[in-house]
Amino acid sequence: MSEGYSEEIVEAIRDFLTEDDWNFEFDEERGIFRFNLSIDSKLKRLRYFITVKSDSYTAYASSMIDADSNDKNVMKEMAEFICRANYGLRSGNFELDMNDGEIRYKVFVDCNGVTPSEEMVKRSIIIPSVMFERYSPGLLDVMFKGSTAEEAISKCE
Repeated sequence: MSEGYSEEIVEAIRDFLTEDDWNFEFDEERGIFRFNLSIDSKLKRLRYFITVKSDSYTAYASSMIDADSNDKNVMKEMAEFICRANYGLRSGNFELDMNDGEIRYKVFVDCNGVTPSEEMVKRSIIIPSVMFERYSPGLLDVMFKGSTAEEAISKCE
């Protein structure tokens, strides 16, 4: 085991995933869970990875479709779309990698002094899928229909 992560947090996440019958992998050396999740969206599936630290963990859900990083207009509109989507979000945020077009949603869970409950783990996994379901029509419109960020966000909100 690496000294960089909490066994208690790992066990809480592992227990939830096992009890809920998820198909997942855990990298013991790096403290990272990996799995996929099907969603009710044209995106169909999300890639998840959960990084565990000594007093926290971060759940990331990543779209299987990236924005075209070679198309400057798409990347400009996508960056604006992500900013508009993030405004006012309480539990996490979207991220856009400007180098390769990866789009992901991040939920940080502070566990300083506590072991995360089953409900905390469940929410940290479900929130990204709900956000992708809500915002994927706009994301896809920016990527494939040439929509502006403003047009696309209005479709989602």
